[in-house]
Order: sequence, then C-alpha cells, then structure tokens
Amino acid sequence: MRATLIGMIAAGLWATIPLLATFTATIPPLQLMAFAFGIAFTATVGRWTLQRRPIRRCFSYPPRAWAIGLGGIFGWHFCYFLAVRHAPVAEASLINHTWPLLIVVFSALLPGERLRWWHIAGATAGLAGTVLLVTDSTSLSLKMQYAYGYALASACALIWATYTLLNRRFARAVSTEAVGAYCGAAAALALLGHLALELSVWPRGWAWLAILALGVGPLGLAFFAWDYGTKHGDIRVLGAASYLTPLLAAGLLVLAGRTEANWSLVMACLLITGGAVIAAADLLIAARGGPRTRQVQPD
Repeated sequence: MRATLIGMIAAGLWATIPLLATFTATIPPLQLMAFAFGIAFTATVGRWTLQRRPIRRCFSYPPRAWAIGLGGIFGWHFCYFLAVRHAPVAEASLINHTWPLLIVVFSALLPGERLRWWHIAGATAGLAGTVLLVTDSTSLSLKMQYAYGYALASACALIWATYTLLNRRFARAVSTEAVGAYCGAAAALALLGHLALELSVWPRGWAWLAILALGVGPLGLAFFAWDYGTKHGDIRVLGAASYLTPLLAAGLLVLAGRTEANWSLVMACLLITGGAVIAAADLLIAARGGPRTRQVQPD
C-alpha cells in the first residue's frame, strides 16, 4: 500500500503540467524538455554528491534497462509534442490518455498479477470521465487528415504503458535512482533535437519559475515516484488512479481562473474518483485486514 500511495504522487504532480504550460507557451517543446530534464538531472547529481556515490556507477545499468527507461521517458514526450502538432489537442490528448486502461489490461501478463472485474470497471469509468473533460470544451471529430497525429498519440499511450509494465521486471536489478540518469540522457537528446529542429526562445519572467517547477515536480520527482510505485506497488490500482491526473489538472485550471467549472467537471469527478475507488478494492480490503492475494516478486 505504501508503494502504491507513493506512485499516486506522480498523478498529482503531472496534473500541474497544463497550468505550468500556460506560462511557457512561447518556449519550443524540445527546448522546454531540455531545460526541465536538465533541472531534474542537476538535482539528482546534487543528491548523489551529498551521498558520496560514484557518479560513474550511477549510470551503470543494463542496456535493456536503458532502452526501456530512456525510451519511455524521452520517447513519450517526443511523440506527444509531435502528436499535438499534427492533430487537434483534444483528440490527441484523449487518445494518449488511454494508457492507464492499457496498463490495467496488460498487467494480467505480469508474473503474480491477476486481473479482476473491478480493475477493468474502474479503469473504464476513469476513461469515461476523461472523455467528459475533453468533450466539454470542444467537440471531438476524428478526421483522416490528422491520421499521422492520431498515430503518434496512440504511440504515446502504448509507449508509456509498455514502459510502466516492462520497468516492473527490473525491480530487483535496477533501483529507482536510475530515473536520474534517464533524465540526464533525456535532457541531452532534447537539447540535440532542439538545436537541430527549433529556434531558441529565451524564457522571461514567470516562465523561469514555471520551468523550475516542471523540472522539480512533474518532470522530476513524479518519475521517481512512478518508478517506485510501479515496481513495488499495485500496478493495476496505479493504472486506474492515473485518470485522476486530467481531473486534478482541470481543477487547478479552475482555481487559477484559467477555465470555468461546469456540470461535466462534476460528472467527470464522480466517474474518475468512483472508478479509482472501485479499482482500489484490493487495497481497501488489505487495509481492513481482509484476505490478501499471494504476490510473486517480479523478475
């Protein structure tokens, strides 16, 4: 339960991205990634230094772990930014947000995991709530001229679900500290991509604070929390609870005066929160001292 709750911290931190993005709208995506991941990596190196850990050893991980970690963290962001450039944001975001459902469904393939009806019901309710959030502000209309963008958004969902599930198999061999190394490599790749594809825009005013917040929170600490939670917690509950991210994001935008509350937000709140509670039936039973299913350690 402790690991699962730590993993849920990521959902809350990722919910701040839309609000922070309003302060960094003029900064090219790859440049923003380079800044934010660079901040996350710098903070991690500072921690390694205080712990007197050999820096070289902090990068010594199996090639498969590097492929999964860097492919998930950098690959998702790269595909998402391309998706919203080649398709309407609403449609691309909705397709991308099918990744929690994919995690819940594909978790049945992991050793020691069993998929129950309440996991599917909870994830489906969360998806329905996300549909309400997206369709309230704009009507969805899938058109063939945006097929490339839709394909990229689908790749986003598949990349993050695959990263989450495969990452669990390295729970013993690779510690959560590896996320810091992945962030450093992602920052380097983003910088190279920015120099090759984008024109630099120097941040001003509040944009600097927003970039710092992104690097420390949703593009920094969130990945550490998600890595630990998915490796040691209930991955099915985390998948369904991840639908809280768009709901919390909408709530923050309302509080900040960037959008208005309406009936669809209330209905989405009921669907997503209710779905998360349903999917977390295992944790609720365990907290009350009920029977627990036998868990097999990941490879």
